Amino acid sequence: MLKKCLIACFAVLLYNCGSSNKVRTTTKTTKPTVAVKKHQPVVVTSSNKSASEKKSEVLEATSKVGVTSEDVKNYIAQFKDIAKDNMRQHGIPSSITMAQGILESGAGTGVLSVKANNHFGIKCHTGWTGESVHHDDDAAQECFRKYNHPSESYRDHSLFLTSRSRYANLFKLDKGDYVAWAKGLKAAGYATDPKYPDKLISLIERYELFRLDEEVIGSGYKTIAKTSDTPLDSKSYRVVQGDTLYSISRKFNLSVDQLIEMNNLSSNAISIGQILKIKS
Repeated sequence: MLKKCLIACFAVLLYNCGSSNKVRTTTKTTKPTVAVKKHQPVVVTSSNKSASEKKSEVLEATSKVGVTSEDVKNYIAQFKDIAKDNMRQHGIPSSITMAQGILESGAGTGVLSVKANNHFGIKCHTGWTGESVHHDDDAAQECFRKYNHPSESYRDHSLFLTSRSRYANLFKLDKGDYVAWAKGLKAAGYATDPKYPDKLISLIERYELFRLDEEVIGSGYKTIAKTSDTPLDSKSYRVVQGDTLYSISRKFNLSVDQLIEMNNLSSNAISIGQILKIKS
C-alpha cells in the first residue's frame, strides 16, 4: 500500500514539472513576435518612398499650400470650362485664368478658396457690398470677398481685369500669347513677386493649358514658341523636375545663398521651367 502511494506522489510531481516547462516555453515563443513589431522595416521604407514621391510633385503656390500634380489636374478638369466661357465673354486667355487660379488658390486647397470660394485672392475694395471673410495677408485680418460658388470668383476676376485702366494694354495682345500676357500682368502691377510670370508660364506649359486657348480661338490660333524650347545661354539654367536650389548649387559650384542673391529669390522655392541665373 505504501509503495502504491509513493508511486502516485512521484507521478504528480512529474506532471507539475512538465506543466511548468510548458509555460516558460510559451513565453519564449512570444518574444520574437514582439521584436518584429518593434522594427517593421517595410513600413518605414514605404513611408519614406511615399514622402519622396510627393516631394517631387509638389508645386509652390502663392497661397503657401503644397499641392501635387494630381491635385492640379483635378482642378483643371473642374474649372477649365468656366475659364473658357470667361475667355469668350471677356477676352482673357483661358490659360492665364487657369494658371492664376491654380497659383492663387493652391489648386483649390487654399484657405480663401475653401472658406470663401475666392480663388484669386480678391480683396473687398471700396464698394463691395457682398459677404466677406477676414484673413491675414499683407496685413493682419484683411477683408476678402466671399462667393457662393467658385464660378462667381472666376467672373469677378475677369471683371477685375476688364474694369481697371491699368490692365487695358493686356487686351491689345494676341489672345493666344500667354507669355506676353503673363509678363503684361506683372508689368501692370498685378503681383509683386518678380517670378510671377515665370510661375504662370511654367504651369501653362507643364499642363498644356494653352490648348484651352486653342479650343476657344479655333482655326485662328497661332502657336507660339514654348519657353521650355528656347535655348539658354551659358549664364542661365532652366529648372527641371526634381531640382532643388541645393542640387543646382552643387551642379554649378555655387552656394545656395549665391543663387538666391543672383536671382532675387525671397525663399528656396523654385518651380519647374523657371530660369535661374548661374553666372553674374
